[in-house]
Amino acid sequence: MLVTEKGQVTIPKRIREAAGVAPGSEVSFSLEGSRIVITPVATGVKGDRRARLRAAAARVRRSMSPEFQQLGADEIMDFLRGDEAASTPGPRRGRR
Repeated sequence: MLVTEKGQVTIPKRIREAAGVAPGSEVSFSLEGSRIVITPVATGVKGDRRARLRAAAARVRRSMSPEFQQLGADEIMDFLRGDEAASTPGPRRGRR
């Protein structure tokens, strides 16, 4: 494997997958004797953010009364906006 002028190398896909290194992941470098060791500091940032958002959404949905737990996002927004917005024909758009 070649090192570029900027000191960059491509970690082979099978090694990235085995180590859990995804785009956006943070890694650290260390020297062990004459070996360069790359260690993942955290999993992919995007994956972590999505997991936290899913967990938060699940907590919110569990906190809702049973009749609201079955509603989709559009139905919840219609309820929150009131009957006036739900009965307005045409596509929904922000007010100007």
